[in-house]
Amino acid sequence: MAKATGTRAAASSKTGDTGAARKTRDAAETEKIRVALVERRDELQAEYDTSITELTELQRDRLEDSAGDDQADTGTKTFEREQEITLANNLLERITQVERAIDRLGEGNYGWCERCGNAIPVERLAAFPSATLCVSCKQLEERR
Repeated sequence: MAKATGTRAAASSKTGDTGAARKTRDAAETEKIRVALVERRDELQAEYDTSITELTELQRDRLEDSAGDDQADTGTKTFEREQEITLANNLLERITQVERAIDRLGEGNYGWCERCGNAIPVERLAAFPSATLCVSCKQLEERR
């Protein structure tokens, strides 16, 4: 029973019934957050670009220097390449998360949980600026 009531409360907050309870940010605060997010995105993009450049160079070197490799050497090189690709993909995912946070900021939804509509604690946003879920909703998601 309590679960259904909580769901209805969350649904009504998403439809705007409790929209007046949301505190809006002033333009200076919004701009400060936007600048920080853009700086973070640019840092991640530079790191991603460097990673892709290094990955391309390493791939070229491996193709030129693979003569005489046995199965163990080939396996090691493949494993290392897959690790590097995974790291690059993680950077790309983080860039996407920051871009999404910038979009949410522009829409006025930044700092509000996408699932329940409650405010995301400032501490969580400070630690993870692209957070879209409050702590309790994130914990529920991770349990699944």
